[in-house]
Amino acid sequence: MNSQYFSVLLCSLSVPLSVVAAEEKAVQDMSDPLAVYTQVGIGATNKGLNLKIGQAYDTGIATTAGMNVIEVKGIYGDTLGWDSDSKTTDSIDSFRFRNFSVDLTTMSATQIDATYNLNANLVADESMDVSYSYIKALKPMGRFSFYPLAGVGASLGENAREDDGSRDSGYSIMGAYGLIGMYAKVTISDKIWLNYNPFWLTTIGGSDTYKDHYYGLDQSHILTHEFAASYQINPRMNLRYFANWNENVDFMDGDHRLEFNYQL
Repeated sequence: MNSQYFSVLLCSLSVPLSVVAAEEKAVQDMSDPLAVYTQVGIGATNKGLNLKIGQAYDTGIATTAGMNVIEVKGIYGDTLGWDSDSKTTDSIDSFRFRNFSVDLTTMSATQIDATYNLNANLVADESMDVSYSYIKALKPMGRFSFYPLAGVGASLGENAREDDGSRDSGYSIMGAYGLIGMYAKVTISDKIWLNYNPFWLTTIGGSDTYKDHYYGLDQSHILTHEFAASYQINPRMNLRYFANWNENVDFMDGDHRLEFNYQL
């Protein structure tokens, strides 16, 4: 075998090996709250079907990774959910959009989080919360990892109730709120992990009606809880169980879902 032919053979072999290496490197740790990757997900919940699409994108900065995530929640709640018909409808419950930007040098992130709720509450027929928050990954402690978060946001409402009891026709800014919380993870094995994510939200400005009743009758603040148990089927697929509840709704009456996620 001459040296020229041997060189060509080596080059031809190196192409598929480099492709495989690149593909393996592209797979992100789906248990990491700061991981950025393109994904699709579907969830069966007590209030209907949830759909999720996430798209990673080039931020133009080598040390920063970005991702947009869109979720649609509560599809066909009467038909596909298992809550009573008095708690669900066959229309969509809410939409959620998140823009996520991670600084890979400091392992910190900023997030814009917008949720549009189509269900009426005490202060508006429909409402949207938009927040900006900062997340920091702390140094892991054995099997435990913690990611504290702090942020501020604004609440918008459709046909919001004014302090005098009248309705403000159309859309208006009702007030501002603050939030602090944490994503916490415990690794059970290379395929199983648990999360507990508590968040405390409080109104900090706006109309008296908004400040006093946004999180319930005579409630200006609320503590929410999220628990998740996850199983990694393979590096690109996982199955996750979520439970969400708060100080007004106990665990059994909260939101429960079984979610399948696939990393593209």
